[in-house]
Parts: sequence; C-alpha cells; structure tokens
Amino acid sequence: MKTRATARYIRVPASKARLVLDHIRGKSAGEALALLQFTPKAAARLIEKVLRSAIANAEHNHQVRDLDDLRVVKATADGGPSMKRVSPRAMGRAFFIKHRTSHLTIELSDETARPSRAAQR
Repeated sequence: MKTRATARYIRVPASKARLVLDHIRGKSAGEALALLQFTPKAAARLIEKVLRSAIANAEHNHQVRDLDDLRVVKATADGGPSMKRVSPRAMGRAFFIKHRTSHLTIELSDETARPSRAAQR
C-alpha cells in the first residue's frame, strides 16, 4: 500500500527543499519526523507538514496504525512557477527578482523493501 501527500506552490526554492528531502528519503516515518524537527532549515517545517499529512492519509485511508511500518519511499521537490518582481536600481536600471516556488511530494509505503536484482545475483 502506498500513500502520497502533495503540497503545491510552496514559497521555497526546489533546490533548497531537495537538500532536506535527501535526508529523510528511505527512513521510517517516525525517524523522518524526528529528523525534520531538529533540522535548522525553513524548508524542514514545510516538509514536516507534508509528511504529517501523508501519515494522516495512511491512517485514514488504509488504517495503518504503527508509524514504524511506514517508510518514506519517494520524496521529491519539483519546481513551480516563479513570481517575478522588479527592483529599481541606479541610473534608471531595473533588476529582476524571481521568487521561486516548488511542489513537494512525499510517498509512504508499508511494504518491505525488496532486494535489488544486483544483490540477488
């Protein structure tokens, strides 16, 4: 059983969110929550909300009760639209500012990881 939660148009660049997502990918849900609570990045708070939503989806839709059964099998941050702003500069020039957004997706699964084909040979 796989459960997914998505947050779209989040005001964090995808490159900064990926730094945090790389830490929780492959970990159990409880371990990932603990790791996110002590990560000193702004993206960690937003990713924690998405992870809690994915856990709630698993509990409500698939009646999963134990957090230790759930694993983060997929965690991605895709780029969203950029908000474009203009900042005036000296001598009539203008600098363009891009406020980047991202779409965060976290997928949980309670299935045990199968060994890869290379490990089976």
